[in-house]
Amino acid sequence: MKEAVLQCEKMSVGYGPEAVLRDIDFTLAPGELLPIIGPNGSGKTTFLRALLGLVPIRSGSLKLTLQGKPPGYVPQQKQIDPLYPVSVRAIIAMGLYPELGCWRRPDQSQRRRIDNALERFGLLGHQGKSFGELSGGMRQKCLLARAFVTGATLFFLDEPTAGLDAASEHWFLNHLVNLNREEGKTILMAHHRLEDLSFLSPTVCLVDRKQVRRIPAGHAWRHIQAHPKGGDA
Repeated sequence: MKEAVLQCEKMSVGYGPEAVLRDIDFTLAPGELLPIIGPNGSGKTTFLRALLGLVPIRSGSLKLTLQGKPPGYVPQQKQIDPLYPVSVRAIIAMGLYPELGCWRRPDQSQRRRIDNALERFGLLGHQGKSFGELSGGMRQKCLLARAFVTGATLFFLDEPTAGLDAASEHWFLNHLVNLNREEGKTILMAHHRLEDLSFLSPTVCLVDRKQVRRIPAGHAWRHIQAHPKGGDA
């Protein structure tokens, strides 16, 4: 049996004196694609940020088993200033920061990786544009390409299809499924549309009332209807 990519044991997280999520026992196996669902304000984003080391762990433990690469992270696009005057190519190149540091330029091999990411996500014709010039769907492709160029085996995504039109959302989710099933990428994704769940995974990660647990995807709609409001985000 392969070692878990991610393991939480009795983990509690929070920003201040009050825990947002508590006593989390959670394991993610290599090659899983697992949506995170929950009522608005339940703590889905907090959970992801804690796994990334951006929210303090108050108690318990978190273990990440990676293959020499940091996790790829795709934030909500609203977190990126659309007026930031950086080209699509430069944004994707930011994914190489752990390798390059602040001042080194990409070498030939790294430039090929950037070119490959641009081509793979349909961005070659947009590489000179700024982030603000892109449509919502193109922005999310750009952020996914930035995570992909790192060579990561584990991806965290925070509601990546929020605000997208139906066609862009369909493309994005299908591409995630391909990354998972064809390339074995492990994907943990906060997601807001319950209609997509059975297509993505037979089980989901439910965040609700300060708890994190797995449930069958088919039970998600019933649970959210019964508990439409979460706790603190």
